[in-house]
Amino acid sequence: MPVFRLSEALIFPPPHLAREDGLLGVGGDLSPQRLILAYQNGIFPWFSPGEPILWWSPDPRMVLFPRKVNISRSLKKCIRKGQFTITMDTCFREVITACADSRTRRGEETWLVDGMIPAYIHLYEMGLAHSVEAWQNKVLVGGLYGISLGRTFFGESMFSLVSNSSKVALAALCHHLTALKFDLIDCQVATNHLSSMGAVDIPRSLFIQKLAQSLNKKPVKGPWSFNGFF
Repeated sequence: MPVFRLSEALIFPPPHLAREDGLLGVGGDLSPQRLILAYQNGIFPWFSPGEPILWWSPDPRMVLFPRKVNISRSLKKCIRKGQFTITMDTCFREVITACADSRTRRGEETWLVDGMIPAYIHLYEMGLAHSVEAWQNKVLVGGLYGISLGRTFFGESMFSLVSNSSKVALAALCHHLTALKFDLIDCQVATNHLSSMGAVDIPRSLFIQKLAQSLNKKPVKGPWSFNGFF
């Protein structure tokens, strides 16, 4: 399959035309309008420093159904003990920056390159992007962020400075989304961390179908707040 070069026009090729590795297009911009259109079509940006903007739609697609999140005994114990204080949408900029910094500290490349962070902050200001924060002794030690459209949450990245902090943040997100009757969390590609918490691979065609149904439902714009597990 060819890789499509995007123009200034707000349009994407159909996701099923993506390459075997999921790469669909190159170019375009990170405007809110283009990002929203991309997510609505099951497409997301992911590229490294020095690369042009790359757009992906992998097959299969990893998703997590909020009601089916797997919370281990040890994680339940951590939650009951109140090891972390969880908040939502209180420091989005700090969370997305920490997601980038945590990879850099490990010597890994980050896709949160120049232009990405301001783009997602813009979506946060529009009430479409959200963060979940895990605090310990009033210090931000873990969290995640993503985009919410319809009743789908598109998970983007997470970080953890203290063991279990990002897992508790994800458990809190699932608890919150279940209460809001969200359909699914898009995890994009498989990881052992997400698999351990119940995320599964589904065919891209099924993901696109479920996404279309979810987008027809009333969105829940931010800011969000977390009212606790119990």
